[in-house]
Amino acid sequence: MLASLDDLERQALDELAGVETHEALHAWQAKYFGTKRSKGALEQAMATLATLSPEERPAFGKRVNEVKQTLLDALAKRQAAVKAAELEKALNAETLDVTLPGTPPPRGRLHPSTLTLRRIIQIFSRLGFEVYRSPEVETDEMNFGLLNMPPEHPARDMWDTFYTTRPGVLLRTHTSPGQIRVMRERGANGTRPLRVILPGMVYRYEQVTARSEMQFNQVEGLAIGRNITFADLKGTMAEFARQMFGSAARIRFRCSYFPFTEPSVEVDVYWGLATERDRMITKGTGWLEIAGAGMVHPTVLRNGGYDPAVWSGFAFGMGPERQAMRLLGIGDIRYFWQNDLRFLEQF
Repeated sequence: MLASLDDLERQALDELAGVETHEALHAWQAKYFGTKRSKGALEQAMATLATLSPEERPAFGKRVNEVKQTLLDALAKRQAAVKAAELEKALNAETLDVTLPGTPPPRGRLHPSTLTLRRIIQIFSRLGFEVYRSPEVETDEMNFGLLNMPPEHPARDMWDTFYTTRPGVLLRTHTSPGQIRVMRERGANGTRPLRVILPGMVYRYEQVTARSEMQFNQVEGLAIGRNITFADLKGTMAEFARQMFGSAARIRFRCSYFPFTEPSVEVDVYWGLATERDRMITKGTGWLEIAGAGMVHPTVLRNGGYDPAVWSGFAFGMGPERQAMRLLGIGDIRYFWQNDLRFLEQF
């Protein structure tokens, strides 16, 4: 019986030496070690153990285990050799042109909000406005009080506010508090004219819809001089719309109310009413609001260090995402912050 195990070992090693592919290796392994559905030669040999006498069993069982280990070691070496041979064959068969350019890695791109924001900044830079950055975390006094909204003023309800755990500190609801900061910082004690824009993110605790978000970019604008009138505001906004949307763009001014401007208006650009989506976005009017504006209130001028008897100015606040919707034909403002690559990779 031990001689049969020697023959089995010799036969298996001879066959293994001639194996050249992974497919042949799998077949050899199934033949001698078996599969889930069939027994291999070693298992069949082990099954004869029950037919032997008690004296013969120890030696036979030991020899079966020795053969099994020998074949496993030989299989591992042959697998490594076959893998190396197949790799060498593939390298020799395939031509590698090292002069060809490699596969370029995917590159990131600018967010559509960033693209629109940069376009707005470029337009106002050509109109003589400089950029001023103001903080996103503000005090209640800056965000409301110095903008003509003292505590308990009903106009505060126009902005649903995120308050922090520190009393009197909040996430700004608009970029307008930057007006006070830039007037005090660059106004030279109320003796220097200003023309600035203040881009940045704002936050409002309100319902998210196809046309409204709880966080969005805003661009504040402020112009202060000795003889600035409402006509200057209208001319600036009309020229901005022409450069932003093209000479055929239609805009309109609607009377409105903001506590920090007087008089106050809202600026709309024509969107259209071709689809039900158009009606939803424009509330059935065909017009999309892109900015709120007005003449700077005398109290705000005074809080910024300017004498309203000598100086006047206009201010506006516009949303880049709203303008990107109109410019790029985007029908839902929620797309901007969903981080969906299918949307972002279009721009």
